[in-house]
Amino acid sequence: MDFIRKQKEELPVLAICYDFDKTLSPDDMQAQGYIQSVGYDVKTFWDKSNKMAQDNDMDTNLAYMYTMMTEAEGNLPFTKKTLAAYGAKVKFFNGVETWFERIRAYGKVHGVIVEHYIISSGLKEMIEGTPMAKNGAFEKIYASSFYYNERGVAKWPAQVINYTSKTQFLFRIEKGTLDINDPAVNDYFPPEQMRVPFRNIVYIGDSDTDIPCMKLVNSSGGHSIGVYNPSTMDKQKVFKMIQDNRIKHFAPADYSEGSELDQLVKAIIDKTATYEKLESNYFDNLAEARGK
Repeated sequence: MDFIRKQKEELPVLAICYDFDKTLSPDDMQAQGYIQSVGYDVKTFWDKSNKMAQDNDMDTNLAYMYTMMTEAEGNLPFTKKTLAAYGAKVKFFNGVETWFERIRAYGKVHGVIVEHYIISSGLKEMIEGTPMAKNGAFEKIYASSFYYNERGVAKWPAQVINYTSKTQFLFRIEKGTLDINDPAVNDYFPPEQMRVPFRNIVYIGDSDTDIPCMKLVNSSGGHSIGVYNPSTMDKQKVFKMIQDNRIKHFAPADYSEGSELDQLVKAIIDKTATYEKLESNYFDNLAEARGK
């Protein structure tokens, strides 16, 4: 099977990777209409899902996907179209709707290609229903998803992404092997051929489920950012993450222009532009010394 792979660009690429729930949106995507539509309050739904996982030695993400599917019976059609419609209703933190294009444009002005990626345990179909996804904000959405029959009805999980399996997608982004089935993610790439070296990866998340990605990015020279809800101003999670060396920075989840997060990400773009000039010079010198 031939896979389409992204090649190294002439300009440096900065990949900004996001969790979704409580990172871009103030609440779980399922709790913003879907759970209520099948006759549950949010706490009861998650209690049932988590109990199923515990009682059956089951992945918690598989448990919530199964519960969503079974509880839809007799209430609503469990189709890709239905899930996308609920995704269109998801609320976002301030500034998210315009963030992706603004940051991409800032990068372009400074000679950096900015790409946005979602890496989430939430549902891909719901994320695809958001206005930003429909407008092409994301280079790739890595999230849990269903297999659908010929009538568009969900029948089986196609992808299940939990907090540890999230890390593989960082390696895919690094090497440009974005297809989830491309085995080249395990191939050796010389450092100078990495499309997005880890130093040019930003990971933005909010909780314990993001820690493996945050730790990997942080320890590999990239930029991990913890965000917290600006309405509650509860910083306990980000305090613990920075004390445990999981993140380098934290900020309120306010994506509006001029916000703390906006200034932080733009500073990372500025740093990338300068540093990559030095790296390019180094590899040019090295190639010349090797007679290439």
